[in-house]
Amino acid sequence: MPRPRSLTRPGIAAAALAVIDRAGLAALTMRSVAGELGVATMSLYRYVADREELEALVVEHVLAGVDLSVPPGDWRDQVTVLLERVREAVCEHRHVVPLLVRHRHAVPASLSWIEAMLTVLDGAGFTGRRRVLAQRTLVSFVIGVLQNEYHGPLAGAGTAAMAELSTADFPLLAETAAQARGVSAEEEFHEGLRIVLRGLG
Repeated sequence: MPRPRSLTRPGIAAAALAVIDRAGLAALTMRSVAGELGVATMSLYRYVADREELEALVVEHVLAGVDLSVPPGDWRDQVTVLLERVREAVCEHRHVVPLLVRHRHAVPASLSWIEAMLTVLDGAGFTGRRRVLAQRTLVSFVIGVLQNEYHGPLAGAGTAAMAELSTADFPLLAETAAQARGVSAEEEFHEGLRIVLRGLG
């Protein structure tokens, strides 16, 4: 009788991510990941307690490769680099966005990224409550951008529908939505971040 296949947590995370990328977040189950790995579902429970832990493994896997080094220079440029890298890592696996929101406080790679952000802010003279609010604002910004790109991109149907609203009833909304349709996701991210950093500075 062949020995049971040996699994690793990184391998399980990669298989879970493959399921999510292919079929969406709703497809993520212990059974579907076991199928991806070619093992019995019960074998998976020797390594992962439940779906909650499986989700956290996926977030760790996505963020683990994010480079936390920053170039010398202005703190705004350093913050921009760290935010860009997280956005790029997550955008490669867009269905992971809700998991990032849910598990960012728990996975080591996310905590290391937050520590890197705080190190930059500390070096720029942000201390105490000011550092708390700056960090919270930056995290809120990048999560908001990712959620907007995932749930309601400017190039999506929602913006198109708002652009067609009656200008008699919604003059500014219709006009703004029409303009928004020409704004790329890259421009939305970078211009929005410049506004936030200018305010923090």
